This record gives sequence, C-alpha cells and structure tokens, in this order.
Amino acid sequence: MYSVHIDVEPDALDVLVAELGDAGTLGIVEGAGFVQAFFEDYDTAARFGSPAITEATDWVKHTEESWPPLLVGEKFFVVAPWRTEPTPPGRMRLELNPGTQCGTGQHPCTQKCLEAMERLVKPGCSVLDVGSGSGILSQAALLLGAKRVVACDIEEDSAHLVPFFLGSVDAVKSNSFDVVVANISEDVVGVLYPDLARIAPVRILSGFQDEAGQWTCVVR
Repeated sequence: MYSVHIDVEPDALDVLVAELGDAGTLGIVEGAGFVQAFFEDYDTAARFGSPAITEATDWVKHTEESWPPLLVGEKFFVVAPWRTEPTPPGRMRLELNPGTQCGTGQHPCTQKCLEAMERLVKPGCSVLDVGSGSGILSQAALLLGAKRVVACDIEEDSAHLVPFFLGSVDAVKSNSFDVVVANISEDVVGVLYPDLARIAPVRILSGFQDEAGQWTCVVR
C-alpha cells in the first residue's frame, strides 16, 4: 500500500476529495492544510504526489472515525450515516455519506450556505440547488420544509436525492423558484448570475472570500 501527502487550500478540498475518490483511493486522512491519501497502486498514487510505502490499515474503521459529527448554524447536525451519536435537542439530523461528490459539510462555504438557508428557506417554498454535488443543500432544504426541491449539476455522478437534471440553468423558466442556492466558485457564479437572478427572487451564493480572505456567503 502507498500513501501520498497532498497540500490543499480549504477552497479546493472538496474537489480534491472527489478526484481522489474517482482515482480509487482506499482512504483519506484530513489535516490542517493537507490530506493524506492511500492507494494500492503506486502509479495511481504518483498522480497526486510522491508515494511512500505504508502499512495496511482498516480503512472502514479509519474512514468512519475521520468524519465526526458537525454542528452547523443553529439547526443542523451534519453526520455520516454510520455514526450513532444521538441528534442534539433542537437540531435536525442531516445525514451525508462522504463520497466522491463535492459538498461534505466540512468546508466553510457549505456551512455558510446552510446558515443562510436556515433564515431564508421557509416551509412550503421551492428551492433550486445549482451545482448540487453531494446533495447536502438539497437535503437541508427539505428538512427546512421546502415543498419542492430540484437539483442540477454538470457532473453525472452528482447525487440524485431530489429531482435532478444534468446541465446548467439557462433553460430554467424565470420566476420558477422562490430560492436558488449556488455553492460553487465565484467565477462560475459571475457567469451564471443573470440566470440565477431571473429564476428566483432570493439567491444564496457562496464561493466568495471577503477582504480579510475569509469565506463568506452572499444573499441577493
């Protein structure tokens, strides 16, 4: 077995985890500013850095231990499905299987989106999740009482937890949703914004950094 140490910025973590999953990693350990990924094959490991021989590990146990429960905002308890911790009082259990799709709940951008959704997604409303990835924000919308939730992404392996379409938002009818949430990069939001603005009166947009370099969420 081979391990490789990969330095990564927080904004690139979800994408890297997805790439490692697609490459067939046996397991991932996250640290401050890096991940350590493990592979059976030397050549595959070498795609991501300089492989080092390592001892075999119980990756089922290790993976489970590396995804502890997470409290987000005032309402959410983000947890992998194998965790047995009880949901804290007043929280909603948001189960997410950390896989190859972007959106694990660990990134500040995802957390900022969830916090904004707590305030803005009302029972009975409709929500479009753009760049849905793992489906974490779609699930959150349902937990908050949204009556209709639709997701879209350009990646075929994105989770299909709610009605889903593959592609962008140019064909979505104007004023067809109450809220649109887009947890994607700032550059992509800039390109899509004219469509996002006509689709819904409330837009929750993430992937931005403020003047201090902190990740933030913009509501327009």
